[in-house]
Amino acid sequence: MYHKLQYISQGKTIEEQLYNIHEALDAGCDWVQLRFKNQTEKDTFTLAEAVKFLCEEYLANFIVNDNLYLAQQIAADGVHLGLSDMKIDEARAILGNTKIIGATANTYEDIENHIKNGCDYIGLGPFRFTTTKEKLSPILGLSGYFRIIQELKRNKLEIPIYAIGGITLNDVAPLMETGIHGIAISGMLTESNQKEKLIQQLNEKLYANVIV
Repeated sequence: MYHKLQYISQGKTIEEQLYNIHEALDAGCDWVQLRFKNQTEKDTFTLAEAVKFLCEEYLANFIVNDNLYLAQQIAADGVHLGLSDMKIDEARAILGNTKIIGATANTYEDIENHIKNGCDYIGLGPFRFTTTKEKLSPILGLSGYFRIIQELKRNKLEIPIYAIGGITLNDVAPLMETGIHGIAISGMLTESNQKEKLIQQLNEKLYANVIV
């Protein structure tokens, strides 16, 4: 089963991105999604290649945001596609069955459609307002997650769901009670000056009810 904590990278330059990703890996994060928007193809490739080596060194999953062909080119572990990106079934046909394909969702209907098309996990959000992402979909809040998870159960649909969007440490326990699989964070980890402690605290809450 997939790790319960994903880090979505931040940084406006290659150097900032690498620094933030290295810090996250050093602190114990084992799933990195590379998000490097509005950059040149050359810079994006250079960064992705460096991050792949880092993730291999730390035995962490490495997912590329949006750019399926880059994920294929550097043999990343998979790709995460937004609602306006390439369709899941098309991506699956290109990447094959061994790669991870994640997808963004905001509604039950989004998730149902993604499952039907062969998606592996869902980034469901936003939980609350966040400045990390432009053009936010409608805010879900705790009640939105609970309602969607219950609808999935009623229809006997199963897929790992990650909450995303402005999540704080205090949100994790109540979010996990809704039935989600885990969380995806960005600013919370990037801006923390005690990253190792934060990841330990997050994992305690994320794995609180897991029987080892």
